[in-house]
Amino acid sequence: QVQLVESGGGLVQPGGSLRLSCAASGGSFSRYAMGWFRQAPGKEREVVAAIAVSDSVTGYADSVKGRFTISRDNAKNTVSLQMKSLKPEDTAVFYCAARASVFYSGSLYRRPDDYNYWGRGTQVTVSS
Repeated sequence: QVQLVESGGGLVQPGGSLRLSCAASGGSFSRYAMGWFRQAPGKEREVVAAIAVSDSVTGYADSVKGRFTISRDNAKNTVSLQMKSLKPEDTAVFYCAARASVFYSGSLYRRPDDYNYWGRGTQVTVSS
């Protein structure tokens, strides 16, 4: 059973930065496609960023392009989300997700239903 644990959330002022981390255990992390999602109150869970098994392949929601960067460290079984120029509308619970079966190493997955495993989330609040 794969377990995912997010960390790094918190309260930050508009324009600030945060780095989220997700530690994976219990599986073959290097074979998983990974994603970061967020869910704001009253809204559906949405993809923020995704990274393929091949870590050179990444994708982002239009709303975060140029501000967020996803990366993975297979040696440490972690995936990170560097966030800068944060806005109040980025306020949400951020979730890490893993997909154990991929079509090919460069596949990106953007829907919540594409993922098998989820962390419990970490709150990010952007407010002055």
